[in-house]
Amino acid sequence: METLAQGVIAALKESGLTVATCESLTGGMIASTLVDVPGASQVVRGGLVTYQTDTKTLLAGVPAALIAEKGVVSAEVARAMAEGARAKLQSDIAVSATGMASPGTKDEPPAGMVFVGVSSGRASRAIPLHLQGDRASIRRQSVEAALRAILREANDWREAT
Repeated sequence: METLAQGVIAALKESGLTVATCESLTGGMIASTLVDVPGASQVVRGGLVTYQTDTKTLLAGVPAALIAEKGVVSAEVARAMAEGARAKLQSDIAVSATGMASPGTKDEPPAGMVFVGVSSGRASRAIPLHLQGDRASIRRQSVEAALRAILREANDWREAT
């Protein structure tokens, strides 16, 4: 039985597309899951781990003013992370994940609030998620959502051409 990651890699290969990641709460798990698949080197350009707030600006080029205005756990920042990774790593598609995997302070978003960003030459968007479970479960669910977003974008791209 084919795993989701295997399906993503196969779809990218069939479409002739490459992918990059920009990860906060998942800390590299999306890229790691993809490169666990043999042959992933043909389509995975690389990944940025932007766990701390300032690294989103330093590595992915997310405007500091956007982060200050919207917060790191926002649709706007998720989109900007994906767009930044796509530009920096020169990929066809990029995906990002930002959110809260554990309870924070009362001023922070609740645990399970996650945004997955997707950017391609066709469009950029953010997918809001409200996940349940412990820290590990929220991170795993975020990875799965990101993989599904890549698969959808690759399939949509293939159908459009």
